Amino acid sequence: MNLKNETKLELTTNILPYWINNMQDNENGGFYGRIDGNNIVHKNANKGGILNARILWTFSSAYRLLGNPEYLFMAERAFQYLTTFFIDKKNGGIFWELDYKGKPVNTKKQTYLQGFALYGFSEFYRATGNPEALELSKKLFQLIEKHCYDPVHGGYFEAFTSDWQPIEDMRLSKKDANEKKTMNTHLHILEPYTNLIRIWEDDELKSAQRNLIGIFANQILDKQTYHLNLFFDEKWNCKSTDISYGHDIEASWLLFEAAEVLGDEILIDKIKCLSIKVADAALEGLQPDGSLIYETHEGHLVTDRHWWVQAETVVGLVYAWQNSGNEQYLEKAEKCWRYIQQHIIDKNNGEWFWSIDSNGKPNHEDDKAGFWKCPYHNGRMCFELFCNKFLTR
Repeated sequence: MNLKNETKLELTTNILPYWINNMQDNENGGFYGRIDGNNIVHKNANKGGILNARILWTFSSAYRLLGNPEYLFMAERAFQYLTTFFIDKKNGGIFWELDYKGKPVNTKKQTYLQGFALYGFSEFYRATGNPEALELSKKLFQLIEKHCYDPVHGGYFEAFTSDWQPIEDMRLSKKDANEKKTMNTHLHILEPYTNLIRIWEDDELKSAQRNLIGIFANQILDKQTYHLNLFFDEKWNCKSTDISYGHDIEASWLLFEAAEVLGDEILIDKIKCLSIKVADAALEGLQPDGSLIYETHEGHLVTDRHWWVQAETVVGLVYAWQNSGNEQYLEKAEKCWRYIQQHIIDKNNGEWFWSIDSNGKPNHEDDKAGFWKCPYHNGRMCFELFCNKFLTR
C-alpha cells in the first residue's frame, strides 16, 4: 500500500473528474444543485452556498497543488458564480440558497456558511493571487466578528436574518437542535481562520483564532471523555448528549492545524496532546473492518459508515501518528483507506457513495452530489496525504 500515490490517483482520476464532467451547469451558470443517489442530475434543483463554497475551496487547492489548468477553470467558475449570485450586495455576507437560475430563495445568514465562503475565497487567493479574493476574505472575517461573535459569553451565534437580526430557527439542518451555539459551526470558523492566517498577518485575526482554540478546550470539550459536546445555549450550557465520532476525529487534526499556524510552541505542544486524546475518544467508534461509525444518538449507536467520516478518519489518524510517533495510528489509517477503496468508492458511476449501512450495502437514497455532498472531505483527505512530507508509503 502507498497512501500518497493511491490517494493522489483517486483524486485525479475519480473525484475531481466526476465534478468536472457531471456538475457544470452550462445553461444557468455555476453548478447543478443536485445529483441523486442513482446518479441522475436534477437540473432544476436549488443551489446551496455550502456546495459552491466547497467546490471553490477544493478546486483552488487542487490547482495550487497540482497546477492543472482544468482545475483553475473550475475554481474560477465557482468564484465568479459565488461573487455574482451568492453575495448579498446590500447587507453583506452569503445567502444560504438560490434557485437553479440564481435567484435567492433563502436569504438567512448561517455563520457556518460565512466560514466556508471565507475558506473558499482565501484558498482561491492562495492559488491565484487574485486581490479581490483576499479583500472578500478580509470582509467576511470582519462581518463574522461584527455580527456573529458573542462579546458577553464568547463564541459565535449560529444564524441570523438576511440583515443580521436574530432569527427563530437557527438550525443548520433539520437533524440539528435549534440552539444558539454549536460545535460544528465553531469548528468551521476555526478552519477558515487557519487558512486566512496563512495569507494575512493580522493581530485581530490571530487573537480570534486563539479565542476559538480556547473555546474548544474550555467550553466544547468534555474533559471527562474527550468527546466534543455538540449543542449549547448562549451561556455554554450543554444541551445534548449525542456523540459525533466523525466530528471528533475531524476536530482532532483541525485543532492542531489551528494552533500550528500561530507559531506558538507552548500552545502547539498543549494542543498536540489534546489532539491525540480527542482522536482516541473518536476511535471508540472504530470498527474491526477499519471504518468509523457515524454517531450515538439518544444513547443508540448509528452504525452507518458515512463518506465524510471515513475521509476525516484517515486524516485524523495520520495526524495522530505524526504527533505521537505511534505506528498503530498509521496502520489504522491504512485500514480505513482500504475500507474506503473496497466499499465507499463508487466504481461504476464515480465519486463516493453517501454511506454504507451496517450490512455493507451502499445508500442510494442520499445524494451523490448536492447541498451537503461536496468534493471537500474526500478531496481534502487526498491533498493531506499526497502532500504529507512525513509519509513515505
